[in-house]
Amino acid sequence: MKTLGVILLSAMLTDNFVLSKFMGICPFLGVSKKLDSASGMGIAVTFVMICATIVTYPIHHGILVPNGLEYFDTVVFILVIALFVQLVEIALKKMLPPLYKSLGVYLPLITTNCAVLGVTVLNIDNGYGFIQSIVNALGGGLGFMLALVIFSGVRKKLEYADIPETFNGVPATLAAASIVSVSFMGFSGLFS
Repeated sequence: MKTLGVILLSAMLTDNFVLSKFMGICPFLGVSKKLDSASGMGIAVTFVMICATIVTYPIHHGILVPNGLEYFDTVVFILVIALFVQLVEIALKKMLPPLYKSLGVYLPLITTNCAVLGVTVLNIDNGYGFIQSIVNALGGGLGFMLALVIFSGVRKKLEYADIPETFNGVPATLAAASIVSVSFMGFSGLFS
């Protein structure tokens, strides 16, 4: 049985949803141009991951499993995630309009962000208890935010780099993303 600290750190570093499992690549590439939008998206995704886990865990174990309806997991989980994304969208629109505008289309896309769905499904697949699931969701969200923030710094450096014309833009961004991803492989020896 993994301890809570190991679950948190492995979700952030070794099992990072973006850089290790390659989930949530769309917002990773789309929102990471600026630090404020990257951190805002990271906070929003972390909030949705934690809230979705808090709600989906009892639904799965209390309603779906006892009634033999586990095959509805994905549909139910997406509906729960959509509910929390709507709440985040409404809150950001009212309280932080500049952040809401900077996130643009990527904010509603959290609903279909496979990292958010992935954390709820992986909590069940890994056999985590309720508290372990919440810690895994927190680590997954913080790891997502860490990847976005680090990559926003890399992209800022790319703006001022002397890159050949044919490699400028998307190719340089994808190459930089792969290098950041490879750098996270160094954490793989931490937890076995």
